[in-house]
This record gives sequence, C-alpha cells and structure tokens, in this order.
Amino acid sequence: MTGAPALVLLAHGSDEQRSERVVRDLAQRLKAMRPTLSIDLAFLSPGTPTADEVVDALAAQGHDEVVVIPLDLSRAVEPDEQTTALVDLVRQHHPGIRIQTSRPIGPATSLLGVIDERLRAALRATHTVELDGLVLSLPQSGDARGNALVARRARQWSNHHKLPVVVSVADGSGPSPANAIAALRAQGRRHIAVGSLFIGETSAFTSQAEQARAAGALAVSAPLGADDRVLELVMSRYSYAAMDMLDDIPGEPAEVTVLTTAEDIPGDDGDDLSEDI
Repeated sequence: MTGAPALVLLAHGSDEQRSERVVRDLAQRLKAMRPTLSIDLAFLSPGTPTADEVVDALAAQGHDEVVVIPLDLSRAVEPDEQTTALVDLVRQHHPGIRIQTSRPIGPATSLLGVIDERLRAALRATHTVELDGLVLSLPQSGDARGNALVARRARQWSNHHKLPVVVSVADGSGPSPANAIAALRAQGRRHIAVGSLFIGETSAFTSQAEQARAAGALAVSAPLGADDRVLELVMSRYSYAAMDMLDDIPGEPAEVTVLTTAEDIPGDDGDDLSEDI
C-alpha cells in the first residue's frame, strides 16, 4: 500500500477503565484530526488490542509500513525494555512489514502549560490562594535524556512561578511525593501543591495523589488527559519517524505532516517556555 505509514499508539495497559478511556479518547481525537491517516491504539499487557493484533489487522488491510509511538512521558530517546521487546516480537511475526518505533513523547516543554491548567483548577476547587512550593510528579524515572529533561522542566517551572520545585516519581525509583513534600518543608515551605505529569488516572496516579494529600499537599492536579498539546506531540513524533523510514526507500516520498518546534529539533532542549503557563 502506498501513502503514509500507519500510526499505532502504544499505551501501557491497565485493569482500570478510567485509565484506558483517556488513551482511547486520544486515539479517537487523533483520528478526527487526521482522517486520511490510518491510526490505531494498542496496549502493552494488560489490555486489548495487543500490538500483534493491530499489526495483523493492518497487514490484512494492505499496509506494509507502521510507526509505533510509545505514550511514555518519562523517556525521551529510547523506549523502555518492555516496549522494545514487544516491537521486536511483532517484527518477527510480520517480516513483510517495516515497523519503526518513534521517540517516546517525553517530558516536553508544552506539557507544563497543561499541568498548570489542571493545577489551577485543583487550586480553585480547594480554595487555595497561596503557594510557596511545588512538586512535579511523574509515573516513573526515564532514560538518561528523559531524566535530564525532567530536571530542566522542573527548573523552567520553578523560574516561571518563582517557587522551588522538587521532582517525585510514583514507582519507587526516585523520591516519592511524600519525600518531595518533606524536602520542601525542610526549606520552610508550608503551602505546597503537586503537578501531575501523567496521561490518565492510573493506579500510579491515584497512589501519588493519595501520598501527596496525606503528606499535606493542598492540591494535586488532574492528569493531562486527551489534550491537544499531547496530540501535537504524537504527530510530531510520528512525522520524524516516518521521515526516517524514507531514507531506504527510492522514489516518491510518502506525504507526512512535519511539525518543526524547538521541542523536536534534535539537540534542542527547548529552554524557552513556548507559552505562558
């Protein structure tokens, strides 16, 4: 089949319907934005459909090129081992299909704006009018580049609000939300809120929110959800991966949409905030 490669969003599976609903909404909104592009959603275990099932269906439809996009906010360059192993297995099962894995979404600068919108809503709901410390909470630690970018995003967020920011992770691979809040309290901070860099209401999100509130956080932001800025990042990752696939193919290039933002130029960390957050 000629044309642009099929796009497959790869999300971590969950036994919780609320968590899966968000990524299904992401896929549906993306399909509405790009109706001429083949877009599917697959899950790492648990969850259905699996990547193998999705690629089976794409092969039956005549697709011979697929771009897999990991919905991972912590990693910036390499997918995690589970994703890499899964994609390798799908390649073995479908030797006639070229499969390219894009960079994960990563901790992009634009997501700080989404976090702020969610946090303002949480602050209004709790009638909080004063803050003197912030926690940036993630599901897990990432690759080396992702962790460096998370630290940079924390500095950007801190500089923007002129408040100290401490990073926490929910999976035990780094400081917990409670540890982060304790670190701010050791600095004399008493009015602390948590910004959540999560896509949906996973068990990890619920756990970090409960820990944060138990430790005295005044407000915890909702997850990012199916926000347009997340969709823009997905399309940007897709565009670069699809362009990479053209290198070995002679003839007319497939038509893809290329987004040229500072966040996606290799080697550019996007130091300047692109929007008022």
